[in-house]
Amino acid sequence: MALESVFACSRTIGSFRSGPLGEFLDGYCDWLLESGFKRATVRTHLANVSHLNAYLASRNERDRKSLSGEDVSEFFKAYSSRVRRKELSEYHVRRIRWSINRFIHYLQGQKLFEPLVKPALYLFLLEAYLGWMRDCQHAAPGTLGIRSHCLARFLQWLGPQATPEGLQELTSETVEQFFLSYSRNMGRAGRRSMQAALRTFFRFCLHQDYIARQLDRAVPTLRTYKLATVPRGLTDEQARRVLDGISLGSKAGQRDYAICQLLYTYGVRGGQIRALRLEDIDWANERIFFKALKHGKDSLLPLTAEAGQSLLNYLQKARPLCTCREVFLTARAPYHPLPHSNTLAAIVDRHIRAAGIDSHAKGAHVFRHGFATRMLQEGHSLKKVADVLGHRHLATTFIYTKVDFNALKEVGLAWPREVK
Repeated sequence: MALESVFACSRTIGSFRSGPLGEFLDGYCDWLLESGFKRATVRTHLANVSHLNAYLASRNERDRKSLSGEDVSEFFKAYSSRVRRKELSEYHVRRIRWSINRFIHYLQGQKLFEPLVKPALYLFLLEAYLGWMRDCQHAAPGTLGIRSHCLARFLQWLGPQATPEGLQELTSETVEQFFLSYSRNMGRAGRRSMQAALRTFFRFCLHQDYIARQLDRAVPTLRTYKLATVPRGLTDEQARRVLDGISLGSKAGQRDYAICQLLYTYGVRGGQIRALRLEDIDWANERIFFKALKHGKDSLLPLTAEAGQSLLNYLQKARPLCTCREVFLTARAPYHPLPHSNTLAAIVDRHIRAAGIDSHAKGAHVFRHGFATRMLQEGHSLKKVADVLGHRHLATTFIYTKVDFNALKEVGLAWPREVK
């Protein structure tokens, strides 16, 4: 049995199995071990869940067939009062909550957990819109994620009006009011994402007859200029400082070094690093394949010695045993691919800060900007830069001409002489 593989004391094992949750704990223990948790961590999680087990037993409950959100909510109310009386730290409560949340995640996978919160009122609209974007507009998964996040904010703001019937009463003034209040604390990228989400949502609603007017025109236009800014990337010296500062003494360090080495060597997007799979590395022919993102072009590039060695070190010494085909995984159990772009951006940002570099821009894109700038300064054509970056249209690469200082020198005018 699973508990016997973690605990040696039969009395402890008996106390786990005798509680109302005893029927679930062997399976939970197995699930933790299969997810890659160490036995000491498994013991900690089970010990924390035992507090919930003891609470349910104190209510004279027998074996449970499932757990509900109401059970968990009532437990934390009672346990928080007990913690205050004993003057235990808030960190202790957080540790209990982490373990119970992980236990809930296991039960949800087994369909043994009944949520306390009812599904949000707006979920029907949100799911219908995302299905329309996916099936009719052929939106990429990354685009769907951004649209979902933005639109959920708007529908939450609408409240009870976020239904097909409620949208009939929606006015242009309401749309404008929401967008202007949302934009006050958002940057340019956040405003543009919300603009796109709202406009496509109102087109969907018009198509479904949820609204009678073209409310997409009510979303204000905040004028921005495509070439108004200069790409902000790491210089070659700064990028090397970041790489030299990453410690290879830990498994996470070897993973992070391989990630930053690929970003520096190829100038790919962070999403392409997260999507890189084991079969994308052609060791025999010394090539590496990066799948296109944002409707760009796939890239099949030479596998350099530095990039290959960093990948080899990570795969042989640091990558956890896992059935996932993605190259880069989380450094802690449960092991899985890096879930979000923010996860990889935080990794890169941490090492940029550790190198003492004060960069206005953060995340994986600073390597991409630096890579494109280096290529232009080395004399490569704009077409070649576009091909390596995977840009389908040359206009996308055109912004980098603003940092092509060699070309700018050639078009500079001579200083006019004084005419007497």
